[in-house]
Amino acid sequence: MLENIRLSFQGIFAHKMRSFLTMLGIIIGIAAIIAIVSTIKGTSDQIRRNLIGNGSSMVEVSLSQNGYDVSISEVDTSKLPILTDDMIKDMEELDGVEKVSGYYKAQMYDGVYYKNNTIDGVNIVGTDNDYLFIEDYVTTNGRKFISRDFSEFKNVCLVTRDIGGSLFNGENPVNKTIEIRGIPFTVVGVVAKEDNFDMTVETTEDWYTYFGYENQGSIIVPKTVWQELFSFDNPSNLVVKATDIEKMSVAGKGVADYMNKFIETETEDAVIYKAEDTLEKARELQELSNATNSQLIWIASISLLVGGIGVMNIMLVSVTERTREIGLKKALGARKGVILGQFLTEAAVLTSLGGFIGVGAGIGLAFVISKAAEVPVSISLPAIVVSVIFSMVIGIVFGLLPSVKASNLNPIDALRYE
Repeated sequence: MLENIRLSFQGIFAHKMRSFLTMLGIIIGIAAIIAIVSTIKGTSDQIRRNLIGNGSSMVEVSLSQNGYDVSISEVDTSKLPILTDDMIKDMEELDGVEKVSGYYKAQMYDGVYYKNNTIDGVNIVGTDNDYLFIEDYVTTNGRKFISRDFSEFKNVCLVTRDIGGSLFNGENPVNKTIEIRGIPFTVVGVVAKEDNFDMTVETTEDWYTYFGYENQGSIIVPKTVWQELFSFDNPSNLVVKATDIEKMSVAGKGVADYMNKFIETETEDAVIYKAEDTLEKARELQELSNATNSQLIWIASISLLVGGIGVMNIMLVSVTERTREIGLKKALGARKGVILGQFLTEAAVLTSLGGFIGVGAGIGLAFVISKAAEVPVSISLPAIVVSVIFSMVIGIVFGLLPSVKASNLNPIDALRYE
């Protein structure tokens, strides 16, 4: 085998231009497939990161009517269950659920002031520290809530970092007093999301896909003082931390189903709890991207077929050129299997070498496409391994006919061939 491989390389380097042109179809096909697969994988990874972040396993469970999210102010709260500590404990026993927190939420376009400054489109959230844990909030300045904030009904709040910059004009927000609907609240801390991945948003469509109609940030108050601001008592949403990312769908659906047991859902327009299945949304977008790009892979594979035909053609030429050599080897006692193995090895080495060159060209092409088209790429190691093996298989399959022809030559006729 090693001798056959040595002879194969010797033959390839003896006819460099012919060998390169023979490999060209393989190189182009493998390079195109590697570039396309890398782009597909990069796009899929970006979609997943944009929707669920780097390792975040948080699921939103919110009120929904006829498939659309609704605000607590738009529904009859008397028909909704009041979330209790016992209910939370029950939900935390469900499959895939690690932690559950209920919270109040209202969006304000006026009524939040610091001195003469105001901010529009801000979320007011009433909740506890479990919410901050599930949402992956960390304190960047000041502190989180403490037990006395809840037990003593203190008018304190946390602000997200974006509000800290816009409402306070760059001042340190901690210990500053703001007004929410005319009620003073003392800022005790600034919080920000812990996951520090960069959201890739290139178009308006991307913005609405990943953010929807977002606001300028959130002000978080203890849930015990919520009634002082908005005078209602039912949590509009829940957040669930799943045990891992793959359990997000199960955990979210389980919590939504549990809450819906306390709601009359017979009517078509009933308000129910529904889990935001970001994992499924990511999969759907990935499948859409993959389905589109799979067609490109099939088109690129045509060049592999053309390359295989080129290999067959050049090997037939090689058999013709080396007819006297084959006859001499047979006259010296070489068996059919030896001749067959030699030519099959040469075809496999030729296409494998083309496969390796194609992989290098494909990786380079992927990064060129990434820079030129500003699309993400992620090199797939399995795709590289499969491509090299596939190129070797092409050499064996398309080299079989010339190899069989060489092994079946009559030694006397071969020696007399001119």
